[in-house]
Amino acid sequence: MEQNTKGFIYYYPSDIGRITLASDGKNITGLWIQGQKYYGSTMEKSSTEENIGEEMRPVFKQAKLWLDTYFSGKEPEFPLPLAPKGSPFRHKVWKILCDIPYGQVVTYGDIAKALAKELGKKNMSAQAVGGAVGHNPISIMIPCHRVVGADGSLTGYAGGVHTKVKLLELERADMEGLYIPKKGTAL
Repeated sequence: MEQNTKGFIYYYPSDIGRITLASDGKNITGLWIQGQKYYGSTMEKSSTEENIGEEMRPVFKQAKLWLDTYFSGKEPEFPLPLAPKGSPFRHKVWKILCDIPYGQVVTYGDIAKALAKELGKKNMSAQAVGGAVGHNPISIMIPCHRVVGADGSLTGYAGGVHTKVKLLELERADMEGLYIPKKGTAL
């Protein structure tokens, strides 16, 4: 490995397209689905690609096992070292995302209410929450796909609405009352 390399990447093939994982060597710092909006937005410019094998970083071995478990339709029940890059506000939103149970959905408004309560405020903008959710640099592992519109619309997923549907179906989420909007940012 090069001494001056700041980041590492690993490509994971999946049913929803090729996934790019980024790491600082110890933590997962990014996970993007091929073609995703904001793809690679927090990836180090001088990242070195790794392949499966003996020399593969332990964090990528853990992440591969996590993704293998997830894409087999099971909830991964072991934590990964995650280190997303973002503002303190975004980190607060992403922490709330991590608390959404496997196979469940919440609304942007639910997250805004929880965040307002945590910050001791009367209310919080669901749009501001939506911006933080949409810029989540570690998709799937920080489950932004579990967030839906107040009316049940499957909107706002940087990986695309059809990918969001596939992920929720994989988790056997109750899809009753959820729908794909005719117009929106996730289409």
